[in-house]
Amino acid sequence: MEKTLPPIPVKRYFTIGEVAELCGVKPHVLRYWEQEFTQLRPMKRRGNRRYYQHHEVLMIRRIRDLLYDQGFTISGARNKLQEFTQTERDRRKAGGSNGEGEALIDGVEATDIDPEEWEAATQFAAAVPPIATTSDAGPWQQLRRELFEIRELLVTGH
Repeated sequence: MEKTLPPIPVKRYFTIGEVAELCGVKPHVLRYWEQEFTQLRPMKRRGNRRYYQHHEVLMIRRIRDLLYDQGFTISGARNKLQEFTQTERDRRKAGGSNGEGEALIDGVEATDIDPEEWEAATQFAAAVPPIATTSDAGPWQQLRRELFEIRELLVTGH
């Protein structure tokens, strides 16, 4: 059942339909997995619409691999995922490296992301100005508020 999945776009939130396409499963399967895997907690907005973040998409791909490709049961996949999560926590406590010199961002290895997407995200992060100090926070606070308002409009569609 080895199926090549499309690269994950660099964006903050994904709808359930987008995640279903990115992970090669149906939306009802994702809703079921939310009940079975406590690590999956997409943000829910008005009307119970689900919005998944990048790390959740990676986790869903990992779950899919465990269930469909490696043949684990739901219970076995749940245990394996908990082991992986604990290993990542221990790794971060020990210094934040995975032992192979790869960068970790919120527990996600750089190798889990398409190289072109990783490069684009890295360039974007380098271009973002540092967090403002209190002396020059005024314009940045206003910009931040406006960006949150725009995001809210995009998410809710109003």
